Amino acid sequence: MPDHGEELYLTLDWDCALEEWVQRNVIPYLDTVPQQLVSPRLSQADAARTVAHYLAGDAEPLIVADWPEDVALFNALLVTGPGLMAEVPEITFRLVQLPGFSTAANSKVPHNALHDARALRDHILAIE
Repeated sequence: MPDHGEELYLTLDWDCALEEWVQRNVIPYLDTVPQQLVSPRLSQADAARTVAHYLAGDAEPLIVADWPEDVALFNALLVTGPGLMAEVPEITFRLVQLPGFSTAANSKVPHNALHDARALRDHILAIE
């Protein structure tokens, strides 16, 4: 079972136009993670398989998010084609309301998914 010390960080190869906000606030910080976590850009299907493999080690995976779109995007990643999805175990999702807490403001690298996830994890563990 992955503990909060095991991290998975993937970046996707994209072939579509990105919103200006994403180009300005996300793309420059994609690789601002520990060197051992920097990976080549993956196709969506390869990323889905990698996530499935990562989750396979957890009997009861829990995905925690503080924004609804994060859950939607995570689930969209798992869809690998029409009527097809990566083989993942049963997953529980938890959408948390954190008034007064900003993941980006508490992140070492705002809008970098790994750093934002760490900030969210640390905050939730501190209040539980």
